[in-house]
Amino acid sequence: MSLRHAVLGLLARDPGSGYDLMKLFDTSLRTVWPATRSQLYGELSRLADAGLVHVSAPGGRGRKEYSITDAGRAELHAWLLSGPSRGARSEMLLRLCFLGQVEPSDARAYLRHQAELAAKELAELEAVERLVPERGRLAFELGLRHLRVQQEWAAWAEGRLAESGATMTE
Repeated sequence: MSLRHAVLGLLARDPGSGYDLMKLFDTSLRTVWPATRSQLYGELSRLADAGLVHVSAPGGRGRKEYSITDAGRAELHAWLLSGPSRGARSEMLLRLCFLGQVEPSDARAYLRHQAELAAKELAELEAVERLVPERGRLAFELGLRHLRVQQEWAAWAEGRLAESGATMTE
């Protein structure tokens, strides 16, 4: 997946300005594909240069509303049906590969922190659950379930290390 496809997906739903899209990233896509303001605006520029989006309504103070083009819809459609890409990256899994390089107490603290982060994010999502439109329900539900599993797993892993006194490489 790429930021390109996330932006195309949002614009396929409704036209929007960079500001509108950033709000959607912050509220609905942050757990799936976070983006910074500079990344988003750079991607909008690249998409426009590639003919996948166009400025449909210029506004005051430099505001531009973007719409997806037919070519953008075709790109999104092809990507949606192409299946997952191989070699997906996960910073957390990479850290786990090398967590044995730190003291067991630090490894447990890291896992505890991961459980707390997942619990916090889960609570934030549950607080807005009733606002999720039906068309976004599948992704939202997967996000909820993923966070629940991550929270449970991190608590389990911390307990496992505490019980055995083992390190991550044992």
